[in-house]
Amino acid sequence: MWAMIVKEFRQLRRDRRTLAMMIVLPVVLLVVFGYAASFDVSTIPAVVAGPRAALAPVSAPFQVVQRAPAEGAAWAQNELRDGHAAVAVVTGPRTLVLIDGSQLFTAKAALSALQAAGPHAAGGQAGPQAPLVRVLYNPGLKTSYIMIPGLAGVVLVFVGIIITSLGVVRERQTGTLEQLAVMPLRPRDVFLGKIVPYFAVAAVDLAIVLTVGVALFGVPFRGSYAVFALGALLFLFVTLGIGVLISSVSENQGQAIQMSFMFTLPQVLLSGLIFPLSSIAVGVRWISYILPLTYFNEISRGVMLRAEPIGPLWPPLLFLALLGLVVMTLAMLRFRSYLGPAGSGGGRSGPAAAPGAAGAPDPAAAAVAESR
Repeated sequence: MWAMIVKEFRQLRRDRRTLAMMIVLPVVLLVVFGYAASFDVSTIPAVVAGPRAALAPVSAPFQVVQRAPAEGAAWAQNELRDGHAAVAVVTGPRTLVLIDGSQLFTAKAALSALQAAGPHAAGGQAGPQAPLVRVLYNPGLKTSYIMIPGLAGVVLVFVGIIITSLGVVRERQTGTLEQLAVMPLRPRDVFLGKIVPYFAVAAVDLAIVLTVGVALFGVPFRGSYAVFALGALLFLFVTLGIGVLISSVSENQGQAIQMSFMFTLPQVLLSGLIFPLSSIAVGVRWISYILPLTYFNEISRGVMLRAEPIGPLWPPLLFLALLGLVVMTLAMLRFRSYLGPAGSGGGRSGPAAAPGAAGAPDPAAAAVAESR
């Protein structure tokens, strides 16, 4: 028994990637849940419009990001639609408070703050002049309205990262990629041939999730299908590229699962899908702004719930496009180094060429020569 224990320790010591995962993953979970697992919203961005916008008192937790005395309710609603604020105050004979219901926890915090402040909240006055409060885009504050658009991104993460990485690693373990390496195929052809089926499956899964969400849970789709499709396309290219990169550095499916989990877990917890970004500690929040799911959540919720046009969404779309370009380039370079330019007669840095390939010794011919 002691020999088996020593053998397992030695094997675990040699498998440094698995050992690193076993040590790093608990630390990551501790940091994420310790600093990010919070539904408390301490600051609510707000805009103020109307003739008394410059003088209207707005107290904490509301933080005024812009005052526009010359604007009215239409401008205030556009600010909420474009994601520039979570609350809009329109001053006038009777103060109107508009709340973005697509930001569920922020909206609930705003309603609680308004109720606690009483009739003087948000620049309102006592008596008949008490502010009128309206919740837009999600009047019932339903959780399904914000979860379904986010779950669409989780489906793309699952198919793009986990399933893709496992599929490529499985072919490496069975030797299929080595057979592809000696065929007259360019690395680009092999790469595209690998990701296109997963792209098609992910697109079908996305359509199913959206259909079920709209038909069964009543989640609205108020925006442009083309804008949503563009965001999904860019996001899917990023996830597929990450999946291929994980497979290129994983020696087996166990390592691929561990690394995929390390990429997937932060995206689910730190992207604003579950916990609001404003409640995440500043020291951890920066991670949220480099996660692709954070920007896809912004696109999906903005298009589906607020009918946000493409103009205000260009920052997240541009980020996904740049990240997709970088990730796809790295993934293709990894494939090229593994397979080598088979179509151009070059070598490859991966496994040795298969027997019978050009430039490789033929074991059968060597045996015959030795017998002679």
